[in-house]
This record gives sequence, structure tokens and C-alpha cells, in this order.
Amino acid sequence: MAIYRDKNTSIYYEDSGEDLPAVLLIAPGGMKSALSFWKGTPWDPREQLRGRYRIIAMDQRNAGSSTAEVSSTDSWHTYTADQLGLMDYLRIPRFHVAGMCIGGPYCLGLIEVAPDRVLSATLFQSIGLDNNRDAFYNMFDDWANELKSKMPNVSRESWISFRENMYGGNKILFNVDESFISKCKTPLLVLMGDDLYHPRSTSLMLYETAQNAKLIESWKDGKFRDDAIAQCHEFLQRND
Repeated sequence: MAIYRDKNTSIYYEDSGEDLPAVLLIAPGGMKSALSFWKGTPWDPREQLRGRYRIIAMDQRNAGSSTAEVSSTDSWHTYTADQLGLMDYLRIPRFHVAGMCIGGPYCLGLIEVAPDRVLSATLFQSIGLDNNRDAFYNMFDDWANELKSKMPNVSRESWISFRENMYGGNKILFNVDESFISKCKTPLLVLMGDDLYHPRSTSLMLYETAQNAKLIESWKDGKFRDDAIAQCHEFLQRND
């Protein structure tokens, strides 16, 4: 089991290890984002990119096999620090990033903090705010309720603060605001979302607002899936 440790945080990851351009994968699953969730997606980048890229996939803190303390100040930046810390630990200075669901805001947070390190971002049906805040609060609470018995010293107020840090406010992408997206020059490949957690409006906003974005509307089934995989390969190769 591969573990990256930093103070009281333990991050489980898998690294294919080749001497190839690297792709950091940030899995779907909301607060439970763990690399095992890739198995249930329309197509698994770990399989589709095998042999062409060095694939690093990780469980986010307190998801899957990763653990960490919880505090009232935890927020998106806490996860960004874990992600960059892992890439520092693996001595990978520059890399592509691909994220599904909650991975969308995580990818954009990496670009905001370390724009010179992120070669490109592939965003599969990013989450976003569109008359659905309660759904994200409920998702957070479901995750938190599973952890509370293991963390009796974390106060109710700390959990509430953490939840608000993640899903309060008015940012459509929760983690970064639209002014950042409008200035973002990093190449983005946006694969359309179309449900409660992954609204079409979020994908369209990313495509229409970012300076260097490409949109794929249909990507999950049949010939659309095969074409989207081909476009993903081409996108990554163009931005190596």
C-alpha cells in the first residue's frame, strides 16, 4: 500500500511509475472521492491512458484509505495542499490533471495555486452551484456522519464550519470564482454534466468563460464514448 504522510494526514495513492508525462487523477464521489470510484465511470482513465502516461490516482483525505484530522478551518485549500504535497513527494514538477465530479473544482484549485505546474485539466461533469446547495449540504452531512463516531473530539461547530467552507458562498465552482476562470489560460477539456450535482450550466460556464477551453457534450455511450476518448488522448498529447 503506497502512502504519502504529512503530519497527521495519510494519503493513499497508486502510481503506475513509468518514465512518462504524468496525469494526476482526482476521482468522483463527492466528499468520499476515492480512486476506486473510477471503476464505475463511463470510462476509466486508468485503463484508457495506460502505457501512454504515468498515472497517479489518490484517495482524498478521510475517503477510501486516506485519513486526516478535521478542523473548523478545513476547506478546498486543505485538499489542494494534499494534492500538491503528493506530487512534491513523488518529485513530479509538472503534470496534467483530470477530475470527475468534485474533481472539477479540485483541478481548478490546483491551477489557481500552481499554474506553472499544471499542463492541462480534463474536467468530467464538474459539480457546480445551480439551485442545488441543499444537495451538497446533505452529501457533506452523509459523509461527516460516518466519521463522527471516529472523531469524538471534533465539535459540532467545526463540522458546520467545514461544510460552509466547502459549499457556502456564491461561487459556481465553490473553490474558485468566475473572475479566475475568465483569466485562466491553462488548456481545459470540459466534458458536459447534466444532472443535479453536475449541472449543464456549470460545464457551459467553464467552456464559455475560460480562455482556452474545449467542450465535449456527449461522451458516455457508444460511438460518443469512443470519440471522446480519442479527443482526450489528442488533448493530452497536444499539451504535453
